[in-house]
Amino acid sequence: MNRILVTGGAGFIGSHLTDQLAKDDVTKIVVVDNFDPYYDPSRKRKNIQSALKKKNVVLIEGDIRDSDFMDSVFRDHNIETVVHLAARAGVRASIDEPLVYQSVNIRGTLTLLELARKYDVRQFVFSSSSSVYGADSAHPFREDAACARPTSPYAATKRACELLCYTYSSIYELPIIALRFFTVYGPRQRPEMAIHKFFRLVTGGRKIPIFGLGKLVRDYTYIDDLIAGITAAIHIQTKRFDIVNLGTTHTLTINDLVDKIEQITGEQAKRKYLPEQLGDLRSTQADISHARDLLNYNPKVTIEEGLEKFWDWYQSEL
Repeated sequence: MNRILVTGGAGFIGSHLTDQLAKDDVTKIVVVDNFDPYYDPSRKRKNIQSALKKKNVVLIEGDIRDSDFMDSVFRDHNIETVVHLAARAGVRASIDEPLVYQSVNIRGTLTLLELARKYDVRQFVFSSSSSVYGADSAHPFREDAACARPTSPYAATKRACELLCYTYSSIYELPIIALRFFTVYGPRQRPEMAIHKFFRLVTGGRKIPIFGLGKLVRDYTYIDDLIAGITAAIHIQTKRFDIVNLGTTHTLTINDLVDKIEQITGEQAKRKYLPEQLGDLRSTQADISHARDLLNYNPKVTIEEGLEKFWDWYQSEL
């Protein structure tokens, strides 16, 4: 039985991954989550509820920064594979609480890398972010970009974690893949993220704050496509460090996104245009040629299909 640790496994992405992995009866999934109140913990408990009915899923509540706690998890469950999703997320919030982001993201990752080395895990998958590309990377973003000018503490912590992953892979021959996620959306998405927030405000008849005058451009990735990429990365056997973009290459302005939400909901958005916020990238776009070659990654869900799927889920939650 393959024993996989999923940190942050009750969150948006983590719970979808846990659901997918739990379908394989010869895989044991150990979920670690501290149910941080960054947003309502009851949402995360609901996310993981279905997976916990499976005999091969275990939930352990705790903090990834606690070395003794995490050591007991690795030891007691004989962890072979780590998928490290736990993090403080959000560009704007990181500007207000940079020390929290440093502690959770960098120290938490370093704690896991030390234990992965100690217990000789066979694969370590780290969740990074498109935000690491900063403001000076050429479009579409390629994995070999320097990424030397992050524009937020969140982006800087994710880049620092990538460098730590490289270091541990180089010294200890620890197989590590850092996956750079591009604006992931879908059912269970965090409530403060744009698509979830926009649907809520449009249907509630409230004003939508649209930063950058609606001209910011994003590469949106539907959750099912992302999970397919993560799952493929879990099973890749390599003895080196690698970085892989998981996006779609297709981009959309915020104005166009709101237009599509209006069409789906049948409601007219009340738009409140605002200047750019500190930390935001003006545009993101993934070059996914490496993901196609290495992981056979082939995103299938268009933004129109993905928004419809999100809308169906959103209505079911009301």
